[in-house]
Amino acid sequence: MKKLERSFYNKSALVLAKDLLGKYLVFNTDSERLVGKIVETEAYMGFNDKAAHTYNGRRTPRTEAMYGEEGHAYVYLIYGMYNCFNVVAAEKEIAQAVLIRGLEPIEGLEAMSLNRFNKPYEKLKGSQIIALTNGPGKLCQALGITRDINGEDLTGNRLYICSVKEVSFDIVETKRIGIDYAEEARDFLWRFYIKDNKFVSVP
Repeated sequence: MKKLERSFYNKSALVLAKDLLGKYLVFNTDSERLVGKIVETEAYMGFNDKAAHTYNGRRTPRTEAMYGEEGHAYVYLIYGMYNCFNVVAAEKEIAQAVLIRGLEPIEGLEAMSLNRFNKPYEKLKGSQIIALTNGPGKLCQALGITRDINGEDLTGNRLYICSVKEVSFDIVETKRIGIDYAEEARDFLWRFYIKDNKFVSVP
């Protein structure tokens, strides 16, 4: 695996969201390495995107990471209980990001299982194996990603994304999830996932 360089993230969130599919997200915890293949993403395009936290130039302490340099993490809380991990795109002050919605577990399955269900991986039912990381809140819980890593440099050694040997796959483009408030933006086809991958979240 080869860690992605800063230049990889220097592109529109729409382009980055598709380019991240098939890449490996790596989180080095204090005890082990957890790895998941990115299988589902959503693009948030900033100023003109009514679904984005930075729509119309909105700027708060929570969204400050989105305004930062590309290739950093933006982690926020939803519903008062679930963390969501995003990759900052474009360049500084553009405030675009890609939400990582689904991962296929690759390495560290035991730790992911304990984090999500408080039981060994071998004790999981089939439905629980799928539910380890098939949603943005689920994958953060499984990997132990919290708001403590908000702003983390993804070219560092703790949390980063790697390219791997390319395997061809088809990409599905569809509507984003959970943004009914966003008027016309709710119909934009800015959610992307690897076709037929079982770890894609279900609306």
